[in-house]
Amino acid sequence: MASQAQTATIVRLSDTDKKVADHAEDVRGRKVVDRHGDEIGKVDDLLLDGRESKVRFLEVASGGVLGIGATKVLIPVDAVERVEQNTVRINQTRERVTGAPRYDPELKDQKYYGDVYGYYGYSPWWGPGYVYPRYPHYNS
Repeated sequence: MASQAQTATIVRLSDTDKKVADHAEDVRGRKVVDRHGDEIGKVDDLLLDGRESKVRFLEVASGGVLGIGATKVLIPVDAVERVEQNTVRINQTRERVTGAPRYDPELKDQKYYGDVYGYYGYSPWWGPGYVYPRYPHYNS
């Protein structure tokens, strides 16, 4: 039998017909700031795991002009400290996020997602004892 790690699928929320349960909690378009208040970028999209329909990553874009040439990284929702009206605050530094593995939407390898979790210091959701974080509150 295949493990959950081998069968989990990540999809961008914008590529599905799913919606955030509470529109006020849809953080797409909000500014992302680090633990010191320094701006990192904006939430471009949310990545869900196809099995449980829970948001696992924020897709954050920074730089570029009108979205062209922007660098994209994934930040596990585990890093979210607080969701405010126009801002998502994470518990990482801007420098840490800058050094994160770049997001490639064509790369759908479970090892990559595990590496992203590990880079930020978290265990992946498919690991034993994982508890979904308090923020954000999403469902299908």
